[in-house]
Amino acid sequence: MNIANHKALEISLVVVFCIAPAWAQKSDKNTALNQQLAAASAPAPTSSSGTAMTPKESNDFVIGSEDVLAINVWKEPEISHAVVVRSDGKISLPLLGDIQASGKTPTQLQTEIAQGLASFISDPEVAVIVQNINSKKYSILGQVSHAGSSSLTGPMTVLDAVAAAGGFQTFAKRKKIYILRTGPDGREKRIPFNYSEVIKGKHPEQNIQLQARDIIIVP
Repeated sequence: MNIANHKALEISLVVVFCIAPAWAQKSDKNTALNQQLAAASAPAPTSSSGTAMTPKESNDFVIGSEDVLAINVWKEPEISHAVVVRSDGKISLPLLGDIQASGKTPTQLQTEIAQGLASFISDPEVAVIVQNINSKKYSILGQVSHAGSSSLTGPMTVLDAVAAAGGFQTFAKRKKIYILRTGPDGREKRIPFNYSEVIKGKHPEQNIQLQARDIIIVP
């Protein structure tokens, strides 16, 4: 091997050994952050069907008031903790103070927190996980097997809600079901739902998509 080739080989080896530790450190950092999240966070929130939210559902989810978020910052335990979104839509974090969370996806909030912490922490690694969904719920009351409130994290119709509630009790008035919905102006309107007709293919438009805070009444 001539002198020029020998020197080129030495330079290549130096570059490789300089880059490798930095790459390994970044990889270890990301791996450990994921392990920290898995250990510290609650089970993944469930969709309206009762199954775990898919990554796409979780990424598309829009945070609202009363939702519980797990904020995890790599090697920053003072900042990493669970917070409840206040009624004004904000959360409070050390170093950053109040941050608007309502109306954003976990990914958007994660990016904003990381950008804010960059002034205090070198290359902050941030993850935001929705631990409990309290902002988007619907209720079904009356003559069903399992009355109560449930999380509304994906598309759900009135028929879906009836099925999720375990169906009707014996004396349910299936032709006189209605949905109570509160509009943006605060006014409540009553939407009729005739189960007997809908399942026969009549008036399918009554099988509406539910919205947060809808109340289904089964007399």
